[in-house]
Amino acid sequence: MSKEKSPEKELKEKLFYNKKNVYQIIDNETVNKVNSFSEDYKNFLNLAKTEREAVKFAVEAAVEKGYTEYVPGMELKPGSRLFWNNRGKALILAIIGTEPIQNGVRINAAHVDSPRLDLKQCPLYEDSEMALFKTHYYGGIKKYQWTAIPLALHGVVVLTDGTQVDINIGENEDDPVFAVSDLLPHLASEQMKKTGSAIIAGEDLNIIVGSRPFKSDKESELVKLNILSILNEKYGITEEDFLSAELEAVPAFKAKDIGFDRSMIGSYGHDDRVCAYPALRAILDTERTPVKTIVTVLTDKEETGSDGNTGLNSSYLRYFIENLAEDFGVRGRVVLSNSECLSADVNAAFDPTYPSVMEKNNASYINYGVVVTKYTGSRGKSGTSDASAEFTGRIRSLMNKNNITWQTGELGKVDAGGGGTVAAYIANMDVDVIDLGVPVLSMHAPYEIVAKSDVYMAYRAFKAFIED
Repeated sequence: MSKEKSPEKELKEKLFYNKKNVYQIIDNETVNKVNSFSEDYKNFLNLAKTEREAVKFAVEAAVEKGYTEYVPGMELKPGSRLFWNNRGKALILAIIGTEPIQNGVRINAAHVDSPRLDLKQCPLYEDSEMALFKTHYYGGIKKYQWTAIPLALHGVVVLTDGTQVDINIGENEDDPVFAVSDLLPHLASEQMKKTGSAIIAGEDLNIIVGSRPFKSDKESELVKLNILSILNEKYGITEEDFLSAELEAVPAFKAKDIGFDRSMIGSYGHDDRVCAYPALRAILDTERTPVKTIVTVLTDKEETGSDGNTGLNSSYLRYFIENLAEDFGVRGRVVLSNSECLSADVNAAFDPTYPSVMEKNNASYINYGVVVTKYTGSRGKSGTSDASAEFTGRIRSLMNKNNITWQTGELGKVDAGGGGTVAAYIANMDVDVIDLGVPVLSMHAPYEIVAKSDVYMAYRAFKAFIED
C-alpha cells in the first residue's frame, strides 16, 4: 500500500521551486542520446580550437546540408538556407521562415573564441642559446595556469606575396609541442610570496620553441636562425612574415571523458564552444521550414569585449538582418524590434571546493540542465541587458513545454566579481535577449569541465527556440 502524501508535502510540491538532476528524469534512451551527442561534440573540440577553425568546420558542415553563401539581393523564399562568412572568423547561418520577416527572427548567438596566448608581431628571439616566442595573452586568464603544459600552435601567416599559410602544429601524435617554463619550487621562495596574479608576469609567458644551433661557427643567434630555417623550408616563412600573422598558442590536450562514470568532458575551449556547437547543430538539424526566420551566429572577440569587425559590438549582425529585410522590402529596424535572441554563453558551475564565492540559491550546478541567466554584469549589474520578466517567462514556458531540464544561475556572489556576454550588444539593437548556456567548472582555465547531460540539454533548448 502506497503511503499518502501529507498535506504539507503536497503543498511544497505545488509551491516550491526545485531544481532537478537530469539523470533523475531521463530514461536510458535519452542517456544514449546524451552520450552520442557528446562524442560528436568532443570531435568538434579537437578539430576547432580557434575561431577560424570553428568557422571553417561550420561552413563545411553547412554546405553539406545544402546551405549557400548569402549575397544581398539574391532570390529568397521559405526554406532558403544561407550562410555569411565574416572574414573567416565569424559566421551567420539562416533559414528563411514561412512567416513574413517583419514579424521578427529568432537568433541563437554564441562565440567561438577562447582565452589563449597570442604571438606578438615580433615574437621570435634567442636568449642563452634558446629560441622563444613572445606572447600577449588573449582574454581573462590566470597566467600561472599556462606554464608547464603542452601547447599547440594554430593560425595563419600571410606572406609577402599575399599567400596565406595555415599553421597547425602540436595536435598530431608525431608533432612537436611547445611550452612555457616555470620556476622550480626549490628556487621559488620569492616567487611564491607574490599574489596569484603576479606569480607569472605577462611578459614571462614566453614559449620555448627550440635549442639547437644552425651549425657551429662564429655567427650569433644560431638557434633563432635554425628555427627560421625550419619554418622557411616548410612554410616559406621569413621573420618579417610574422608581422602579418595571427598565431595562437592553445593547450595541446584532447577532449576526454572525466570521472569513473564518464559523465563529464574535460577540454580546452568549452567557453564558449560548449554553446556554439549545440547552437550550430540545432540549426543544421532543422529539417522542416521554420515558421519564423531563424539565425545562428558564431561570433569572435567576446573574450576581449566583442570589439572589432568580427565581434558583436560591431554592426555585422545588424547589417545582415537589414539586408535580409531589404530583400523582402521591409525595414531592418522593424525586423529587429520584433526579434528574439538566446545569447548562448556559459555560466560558472557551483564548485564544492570553492563554495565561498557562490550564493547557493542562485548558483548553477552541473547535471541540472541548461542555465537561464537573466542578467550578467558585475557589481550593480554593470554591463548587463537584464532580460525582462515577460521574455524570461516566455523562455521558462518554452523550456517546460518541451521537457527540457533547465535551471537559473548567476556568476557568483554580488560583490565577488561577475562577467559579461554578447547579450547587451544584441539587446542594444532593440532585440529581446536572455543568456542561456552550460555551467562550466574551471572556466577560463586551459582545461575546463562540463557535464554531458547539460551539453545535450543546451542543444535541445536551442533547437526548441528556433523551431517554436
